[in-house]
Amino acid sequence: MASEILKGKGSPLLEENASSPVELATELTVAWLINQNNRINADEVPEFLRTMHRTITELSSGSQHAEPEQEGSVPTTEFTPAVSVRKSLSSKDHIISMIDGKPYRTLRRHLSTHGLTPEEYRERYNLRADYPMVAPSYSEARRAMAHKIGLGAKGRKSKSSAPATVKPSARKARNTEASES
Repeated sequence: MASEILKGKGSPLLEENASSPVELATELTVAWLINQNNRINADEVPEFLRTMHRTITELSSGSQHAEPEQEGSVPTTEFTPAVSVRKSLSSKDHIISMIDGKPYRTLRRHLSTHGLTPEEYRERYNLRADYPMVAPSYSEARRAMAHKIGLGAKGRKSKSSAPATVKPSARKARNTEASES
């Protein structure tokens, strides 16, 4: 049968008398493997054949073992991190992404390219709420630069540049002298 498909002759899939599920699964697997756009390792072929056979059997019997998806339900996928949390934070110069295992000084832009917010990233990989998004050395360098150019000193300058106020006790003394005269 597989040789007929290879030679382009009539396919048993189109015949009126259906073959057994094993033969049908084999024919579908061979047809899928012949397609040049499908790349698969030789080790994966038996599992693909089993999956194909299971699907054909389920469809031919009319019962489906898999529950139909409800509308509005989002399938939950398990994400495996590229590195451990400890390795991710092992360097002060960078944070290693759990998505691709590459080092970044800040994760925000990297996460946005993957359509994630920092909160979603933390939730996806079960990270604590205080998991950093910026490497410590990069954060310190930015902090030092900000202080150097005067950012964040608004509160300190206003307190030090405020006019000196006269103590209340000195005012009382002046007021009492003025009222006595």
